[in-house]
Amino acid sequence: MANRWQEQTDFPIICESCLGDNPYVRMTKANHSNECKICSRPFSVFRWRPGRGARFKKTEICQTCSTLKNACQVCILDLQYGLPVQVIETAPSINSSGSIPKSDVNREFFAEEHDRRARAGLDYESSYGKVCPNDTILKLQRTTPFYKRNLSPACSFNMRGKCNRGAACPYRHEMHVGGELSRQNIKDRFYGVNDPVAMKLLNKAGEMPSSEPPADQRTGTLYVGGLDGRMKEQESSYYPCMDPQRMGAVKPFQEGSSRGLNVNKSGSGK
Repeated sequence: MANRWQEQTDFPIICESCLGDNPYVRMTKANHSNECKICSRPFSVFRWRPGRGARFKKTEICQTCSTLKNACQVCILDLQYGLPVQVIETAPSINSSGSIPKSDVNREFFAEEHDRRARAGLDYESSYGKVCPNDTILKLQRTTPFYKRNLSPACSFNMRGKCNRGAACPYRHEMHVGGELSRQNIKDRFYGVNDPVAMKLLNKAGEMPSSEPPADQRTGTLYVGGLDGRMKEQESSYYPCMDPQRMGAVKPFQEGSSRGLNVNKSGSGK
């Protein structure tokens, strides 16, 4: 089965955090040197050092499995929002954990079928990249790269007071912080089950304040772009989305660079 499929690629599918902040990163490629941690098929492994003081990183899954989840080949986090797969699936109530088979034969057939459809230019039946993000994803998304996770692991000999390498030791001389986050699994991250990082983010999202509808249903807020401080209440009739006959008093407001209108009747503002 491995001879019928060979991954042909010149660059990995990775996120900006895993790539590192070094603009002159050097990367090595080993053709079909390892098997994918998900589909167990041979794939080309890329290896590089993200930056100074960072540990060497390498791709863990093939590009086929990466495109199925729109995830990085190294950290298995979403490429667009930087969140675990479990968060991307739970927030918009997407249940795709059973869509990708887990048995050896079915999993390999599923991956080869996806490659065949991709080469033919057919759209694969996947919800990733097609569902509009909700408020939970937008609040939890990572907008800047997180290079701290590229640091080398803590030196186990230093924690026991037996490391004699000193400054030449490639590992960090810091105390190791354990807990649930230290027990992560690539397959659980990919399938979106029992992911401790996702559970932490979902618990954080549950504690975030949410906007409640006003008690007076006649009061609402209508956002209109392109307004400035010169707009007056009587000039609201210039906008076609507003009906002065159905709306009462219109009071413009400004918060930072956003502007909107407070109306006392929500009939036409909804």
